[in-house]
Amino acid sequence: MRPFSTATFITCAVTGSGDSTGVSDKVPVTPEQIAASAIEAAQAGAAIVHIHVRDPETGKGARAPHLYREVVERIRASSVDVILNLTTGMGGDLVLGAADSPLPPVVGTDMAPVAERLEHIAELRPEICTLDAGTMNFAAGGEYIMVNTPGMVRAMARGIKDLGVRPEMEIFDTGDLVLVKELIGEGLIDSPAMLQLCMGIPYGAPNDLGTVTALVNQLPDDAIFSAFSIGRFQLPYAALAPLLGGNIRVGLEDNVYLSRGELASNGQLVDRARTLAEAMNVRVMGPAEVRETLGLVRHA
Repeated sequence: MRPFSTATFITCAVTGSGDSTGVSDKVPVTPEQIAASAIEAAQAGAAIVHIHVRDPETGKGARAPHLYREVVERIRASSVDVILNLTTGMGGDLVLGAADSPLPPVVGTDMAPVAERLEHIAELRPEICTLDAGTMNFAAGGEYIMVNTPGMVRAMARGIKDLGVRPEMEIFDTGDLVLVKELIGEGLIDSPAMLQLCMGIPYGAPNDLGTVTALVNQLPDDAIFSAFSIGRFQLPYAALAPLLGGNIRVGLEDNVYLSRGELASNGQLVDRARTLAEAMNVRVMGPAEVRETLGLVRHA
């Protein structure tokens, strides 16, 4: 086991791409709303904001570069200092037909080449971007597969490294760490590796203490990691992550409630996480210290 963290940083996952807009009107949709919510989270104590974008007309997840551009430009034009972490997860969505006729893929499939998945990263050069480390059956009740083959992940990692951006590897289960260690050995991920343990997502790693502890025990020795869970377990994980030696992620991508029946804003979720950390005598780091810790390059 790693020692308890005496200092931690908070990432806020601002909006995601799921159907949470139908549950909460506080989930930001337009670029203006997403940027404003990211700034609110930073003011509440988040050092990093993790950004997806949505179609302003439908509210559904999108990956159009012009939407990312507007969000990033609004945040950079503000007086608030925060580290940008853009997703590259869109473009790896495979939805099969029924079990007796799986092919051809059906509506919802969005499989894009690596260059297209990295187009907004190449243009906007955030300090961090996410990179999903594996393929998994994603979410109950459908035939959706999140597809990231070893070849795809290697090509994505190489492209991200060439851009001078630090990847945050998204770990959904134990096998993902096998590939991450290979990428480190191949020089495609610089040390210290930045990892996010994504817990409680069907059908990935469950969020029980034994599983997350097993994942932490398998991390590369010098890795810097965060850990989160979804829904009602998000805020308990904000307290748990520093006890495991890691950092915190909260935000409306993973959970829309502050308490039972009370819808949250991103700022409120970050404020609650900061309060929990400080109550445990864990210091919350600001963006300047996180940049130094992670060796980030500020391109803009």
